[in-house]
Amino acid sequence: MEFLNNWKLVLLLCLTLGLAPFFPEPHLWGKLKWLIGDPSGMEASDWFDLLLHGFPFLLLIRIIVIKVLPKTEK
Repeated sequence: MEFLNNWKLVLLLCLTLGLAPFFPEPHLWGKLKWLIGDPSGMEASDWFDLLLHGFPFLLLIRIIVIKVLPKTEK
């Protein structure tokens, strides 16, 4: 599963799947605004959609944390 550590692939996923559709606003941005506002109307499909579009960004944050934080010795 080396592709999960490939920052170029993860960045490409963020820019395509993470932000699609781009107009009138990125889909993930709309879901996050809905989540911050009043998520009581969100259905299971909306939560899955949020996870689907947000997962590339979680992978990117994971890569950044792994690269930035020093490795601890056991």
